[in-house]
Amino acid sequence: MALVWNPSKKHSDRERWICIYPVYLNSKRTLAEGRKLPKDKCVENPTHQEIRDVLVAAGFNVGVENKLHPRERSKELLYRGRIRVQLKNDDGTPVKSEFPTRDSVLAYIGTTIPKLKTRQGKQSSGEQSSQPSSSSTKKGKGKGRR
Repeated sequence: MALVWNPSKKHSDRERWICIYPVYLNSKRTLAEGRKLPKDKCVENPTHQEIRDVLVAAGFNVGVENKLHPRERSKELLYRGRIRVQLKNDDGTPVKSEFPTRDSVLAYIGTTIPKLKTRQGKQSSGEQSSQPSSSSTKKGKGKGRR
């Protein structure tokens, strides 16, 4: 059964932290499939580990849960993971003054993930593998059905 919102909960309680799913930042998803940012600010197939690494480096309190976004069709481990982030202190002020809103945190994650060392290694190998595939042989259509 779902928990009902309780005004007595403090901002430091884990239930009040914001949720971030990897699909929010996935450039391969549409807005209807759960993406929350413009495509130019998103990255291709982010993982919950990458999001967690970026937020921990920024100094946020972070928790990882083994949950799946409701609109995610694939049940693979790659798409699993929900990140909980403490956005505000108990008095209502932001934990980090440069990130007052959920959108500012998402935009920061979207711009920082491509700078990770794990991402930079993937891009160079992806460019090399895409070149040989472009030289494919051309085949005729065939007879077809009569």
